Amino acid sequence: MKHFLLLIFCGCCLSAYPQTGSTYQVPPDAIRDLVLAPPVPDVSFNGSNDYMVQLHRSSLPPLEELAQPEHRIAGLRLNPSNFGSSRQTYYNELRLTQIPSGQSRTIIGLPSDFRGLGLQWSPSQKSFAVQHHGTNAIDLYVIDLADAVAKKVNSRPLNGVIGSAFAWLNDSTILYKAAANTGKSAPVAPLTPAGPVIQENIGKVAAARTYQDLIKTPHDENLFDFYAKAQLVRLDIKTGREEPIGPEAIYRSFSISPDQQYILTGIIQRPFSYLVPFTGFPTSYQVIDLKGQLVKKIADIPSAEGAPIGFDDVMEHPRYISWRDDQPSTIFYVQALDKGLGRKPAEYRDALYTLNITDSDPRLLTRTKRRFRRIEWGTDQIALLYEGMNADRSYRINLLNPATGVQDSLQQRSSNDLYNDLGNVVTTRNRFGKSVVQVLKNGTVLFTAAGASPRGDLPVLRSMNLKTRAIKELWRCQEGWYEYVVRVVDSEKGIIITKRESPTESPNYYLRNLTRRIAPIALTQFPNPYPALEGVSKEKIKYKRADGIDLTATLYLPKGYNKEKDGPLPLLIWAYPREYKSAADAAQVRGSNYTFPTLSWGSPIYWVTQGYAVMDNAEMPIVGEGKQEPNDNFIPQLYLNAHAAIQAAAQLGVGDSTRVGVGGHSYGAFMTANLLAHTNLFKAGIARSGAYNRTLTPFGFQAEERTYWEAPEVYYNMSPFNFANKIKTPILLLHGEMDNNSGTFPIQSERLYNAIKGHGGTVRYVTLPFESHGYAGRENVLHTLWEQHQWLEKYVKKSQ
Repeated sequence: MKHFLLLIFCGCCLSAYPQTGSTYQVPPDAIRDLVLAPPVPDVSFNGSNDYMVQLHRSSLPPLEELAQPEHRIAGLRLNPSNFGSSRQTYYNELRLTQIPSGQSRTIIGLPSDFRGLGLQWSPSQKSFAVQHHGTNAIDLYVIDLADAVAKKVNSRPLNGVIGSAFAWLNDSTILYKAAANTGKSAPVAPLTPAGPVIQENIGKVAAARTYQDLIKTPHDENLFDFYAKAQLVRLDIKTGREEPIGPEAIYRSFSISPDQQYILTGIIQRPFSYLVPFTGFPTSYQVIDLKGQLVKKIADIPSAEGAPIGFDDVMEHPRYISWRDDQPSTIFYVQALDKGLGRKPAEYRDALYTLNITDSDPRLLTRTKRRFRRIEWGTDQIALLYEGMNADRSYRINLLNPATGVQDSLQQRSSNDLYNDLGNVVTTRNRFGKSVVQVLKNGTVLFTAAGASPRGDLPVLRSMNLKTRAIKELWRCQEGWYEYVVRVVDSEKGIIITKRESPTESPNYYLRNLTRRIAPIALTQFPNPYPALEGVSKEKIKYKRADGIDLTATLYLPKGYNKEKDGPLPLLIWAYPREYKSAADAAQVRGSNYTFPTLSWGSPIYWVTQGYAVMDNAEMPIVGEGKQEPNDNFIPQLYLNAHAAIQAAAQLGVGDSTRVGVGGHSYGAFMTANLLAHTNLFKAGIARSGAYNRTLTPFGFQAEERTYWEAPEVYYNMSPFNFANKIKTPILLLHGEMDNNSGTFPIQSERLYNAIKGHGGTVRYVTLPFESHGYAGRENVLHTLWEQHQWLEKYVKKSQ
């Protein structure tokens, strides 16, 4: 096979390896300026839809911030200085905007070094609260819409290690988790341990996926207990009075009943597991009153160490333990009817139970033939129940009558079939202030959907009559734009808020009236943060692979490029494999031709400024129909996908088929290494933070749920490490030193580097200090882009 001028940039795995001393480098100015541009702000609307908060973020934190002390235990990464999670993306400025006038003002009273997270609106929607993650403590600020002044309301620092740190009880009262051990000395690791760390299993099946940052020693157990322990506190905002509720404990979760009379708590118990993260630790669920007195014990959930690990497997014990949003104080939970074994034939998979606080026994509400996915409560007689199975990708939406338990199918489809996706139901706030299914006066409900079609995504708002099942399209995005509904302000009057963008227009929010032919009102005017990309050509191209499956990719071409005059360009393709059970589903067009080119640190689009053609999101479907699993033919299908992409670019006259590269992140890195090991299509590859030896993830990976012992040949053939002697195409490996993703341990890149090096291959290995699976530190990100640029210039653009 020939080397092609096309670079396929996949979700691949590059790893940093300290071979020689080095200093941080910076990519070309055009790339540097793009990656450091302030991102477009996020927006949060209140429930009344008359105000929104603009949440501004900085681009990238300095490496110094990532280098702060951190504990990595129980599947968590926590900041020991302030009892919160580390490595967060914070808001540094809040602006309040009135709708529809557009009048905007900066919120004052926040700390000068404001690092905000966790915005929550009050029940009346006339104020909101937000956390400030300070250097030594997490504080809570409340902002009233009337004056836009932030006021600190807590006296004790919050605990943000696990889950939500606070919740509104009513407009004048907040329930928050206070850090129980603030001001106390943390447990000190003994100079010498009391004994060896021993784990034991006697005949019990206890398979587990490959997790990182687990508890490893008794000292880790003590640290987790110290930092995660919290005290629930009831705070009166007006008077400042605070009252402790219940015991100090490790609260996995807490939630207030819709009638604001009770609190459902999930409290983590010992023994802590060394095999699974905190989400699998023993947990006791119980309901207490506002004085902290026990009202009802719901369930004691044991450790998840013995739980089955198939994608359709679940624990036999109650799960999804939550309040019903449509009732004052009723719990619901789901329990398996098939012993939690998804591969075992069964008429019914799950049962849905409800339990009123005043009742002694739960009530069986209904059963599902597939695995329970979620439920949207509505009225006394209407709820939407979602169920599905991963094995056959089946997905079903049911209309459920909560009064009788009777259910009827609204839609059944493949979870991969986006063309027939009904979408997400539109909700409204009920008398308890909870989001429930909105039923219009004419008996219809509304759905918002991506509007996937052969022309790409054209988002849609549609209605469905629950009696006749008739579907009516109320609004659809016009071609030339990518616009979707973010809020339905008034369902009866047809007033909506949308977010609109185009290849040249930055995302902004608009107020639309569907019943009147008037121009939409712009609610924001965020400028284009990437002026350097103005004039860049963007097009979603379609092509076929050799077996007839339709594929797409988004093609970017440099500003002012003329293929007749300038000829074919070196081409960079970014890809990530996806698994399907149907060739028809795999062939569906995904994404839109009209989105704004929003950039992240890992985007391949930067190289369109450096004279490359870039194919972003080049589809790499892996299909296994019927009894065949997708991964049974992973390598042959990768070749078909890559070859088709290369030929598509070459036939358009924009891709030089003598200079080709491939790259990506995570599973895309894994794909990249496989393509270099099994094909001669490329001049170079870039692989970031991937896993290359699947025997190190023996209990499943990605969409593969068979274990290594069930399908050893699949694990062997899919591991590029086993074929490292065949990787002669130059490959750049990068990896975060502190990767926290399941399975992508840094040793994966280290061992692949050593294997390629040992067989005389061309390889460079870069380890990025303090980085997780995704890279965040400014110096590391800029250096990563420099490494990639140098690699592409040397081995792709300037190759012969």
